Amino acid sequence: MLHGNPVHILLVEDDPAHAEIVFRNLTDFRVANRIFHVEDGQAALDYLNQEGKYADPQAFPRPALILLDLRLPKVDGLEVLRRIKENPGLKRIPTVVLTTSRAELDMVSAYANGACSYLVKPVDFEKFTRLLESFGYYWLAWNQFPD
Repeated sequence: MLHGNPVHILLVEDDPAHAEIVFRNLTDFRVANRIFHVEDGQAALDYLNQEGKYADPQAFPRPALILLDLRLPKVDGLEVLRRIKENPGLKRIPTVVLTTSRAELDMVSAYANGACSYLVKPVDFEKFTRLLESFGYYWLAWNQFPD
């Protein structure tokens, strides 16, 4: 994927500092990625369903990967995940939970609702950076996405 088409990523994250860390690490990764960021669960659903200000598919293309926080305003991340995986047009998009929650119930619920992976954000900046670097190598360099 290092020399292919851009991988469109939807980042659903309400914490601006966490979003900035994700942006920096994934865009500096030497992969031609385009990251779209929304700050709440309702905006994520609007984006994915191409509704409201996200209605233009050229400006807001369907993502190849979703990074989803769980603790979100308006619509909770687990509810967003459930709706994604219930929608025939969205359910095949790999959805990775990227959250601060270590709660077993959250993890079980995420996997039960179709999450591909569950990553806990480390509090330490350097560890968070290393996590995203490893994630980037796996998902963006080695993993294959269908057209």
